[in-house]
Amino acid sequence: MSAGAISPSILDVSNLTVRIDGQLLLSDVSLSVARGTLHAIVGPNGAGKSTLVYAVLGQIPFEGRILAHWRRNGRIGYVPQSFSVDRTLPVTVEDFLALTRQNRPVCFGVGRAAARRIAAMLDRVGLAGFEQRQLSVLSGGELRRVLLAHALDPLPELLILDEPATGLDQTASQWLEDVLLAARDRDDVTVLMVSHDHERVKRHGDRVTVLDRCVVADGAPADALA
Repeated sequence: MSAGAISPSILDVSNLTVRIDGQLLLSDVSLSVARGTLHAIVGPNGAGKSTLVYAVLGQIPFEGRILAHWRRNGRIGYVPQSFSVDRTLPVTVEDFLALTRQNRPVCFGVGRAAARRIAAMLDRVGLAGFEQRQLSVLSGGELRRVLLAHALDPLPELLILDEPATGLDQTASQWLEDVLLAARDRDDVTVLMVSHDHERVKRHGDRVTVLDRCVVADGAPADALA
């Protein structure tokens, strides 16, 4: 991803094509993500939604152009669709979050400043008191919330989420909505979200791109999802 001049959009994707092992996964995809919005990517299984995310993150080769327009720190927060945890590894939630928040190895303990910061992060995502829980015993929904806490600190300029509601019950799904809306409306974080939940997208999305290996529709939720 290359950086561009100041623009009303934070991300411009132009003529993006992805081929892996001779298979065409995305064909001539173009879209713009406006700054300060919640932009949803929807489509059927195999439509290339996650492939688009991987291309934006620079994880796979592509043809075309991806241009970012940063105003602050240029930081991207990312929550993947799945995250594997070694169930035999004795790592606590606090250990995991401290890995990138202090200079000393976590095997020597978590410093007071890092511990305070982690406690605030967990409180933000509704997991206050989870510091000493083992990652291996967390439910899928709890683990996803830990990953979101990690993605939101330091506060990113662009937050990318791949099916963030997977594994969440109704209460946790409502919590997710509240966190994402606060990030967009209060903290000026642009949210790019892959989702299959059309009702949530209609309620809170500012723009929707419908993919099926190419762009099928792009516009306001009511129009794009019609």
